[in-house]
Amino acid sequence: MVTTSYHRWAPRLATLALWALAGAGAVYWGLRLSAPPAGPAPAAAPPEPVVADTQALARLLGAQAQNAAAAPSLASRFVLLGLLAGTASGDGAALIAVDGKPPKPYRVGASVEPGLVLQSLTRREARLGAAVDGATTLTLQMPAPKGG
Repeated sequence: MVTTSYHRWAPRLATLALWALAGAGAVYWGLRLSAPPAGPAPAAAPPEPVVADTQALARLLGAQAQNAAAAPSLASRFVLLGLLAGTASGDGAALIAVDGKPPKPYRVGASVEPGLVLQSLTRREARLGAAVDGATTLTLQMPAPKGG
């Protein structure tokens, strides 16, 4: 008689366990879907750009190592575009472009860049140096006029 009672209660207990499991799942998903949103999602930081090491890449491809990159010469950094020279007074101004930037006017005695002063002007050239009365470091000449 013990086996009869077991056969009678086994389906009922299995049914109860399945309904309890289904109810627990329904409560879980009901609470999960009815909860207020947690707020805006944090913004993802953009990835940092990849910077290639050009020297290492050149060595990898078989280039010979160089001691130092050649700095641009002082004369190649300045372009004399115009002059207004006072021949009698020694005064005047020069229109000079520095490092490819738009040209600016400089009067005689004005600092073109730190450590470099416009010393004097002639009809076709400008002399630059460390001081107005010092030695000339650089002489800029006007470009030759285009023929005609």
